[in-house]
Amino acid sequence: MRFMAIVKPGKDYEAGKPPSPELMAAMGKLAQENQKLGIFVMGGGLLPSAHGHKLRMAGGKITVTDGPFAETKEVIGGFAIVNHASHAEAIAGARRVMEIHAEHGFTDLEIELREMMEDPACGAQMPQQASAA
Repeated sequence: MRFMAIVKPGKDYEAGKPPSPELMAAMGKLAQENQKLGIFVMGGGLLPSAHGHKLRMAGGKITVTDGPFAETKEVIGGFAIVNHASHAEAIAGARRVMEIHAEHGFTDLEIELREMMEDPACGAQMPQQASAA
């Protein structure tokens, strides 16, 4: 199964405080190890929202808002696409990322894991929701 890990950092990120070189090295090592194992597909960090834009469509009208964005809990600091055999394995992998961050002084971090849809052209379907009977 493919998962997208959406990393939502703490307030230091939006303040422009860069990760330490030691944290970057530890995350780079983890990414290399997981790439060799076929787990890590791709990922990357994002600049703070001051460098971004939001496009929104309502009633067919598109508006563009320049960053920074007031709602920092919705800000994404980075992402990774990973392969895991189960949700439990994906959760364990995300826990490891959080542990590495904690080891390097980052104590506020949220990771949202979302299973990715497979290519519909290959015949894969979205998982069926349990019916509420």
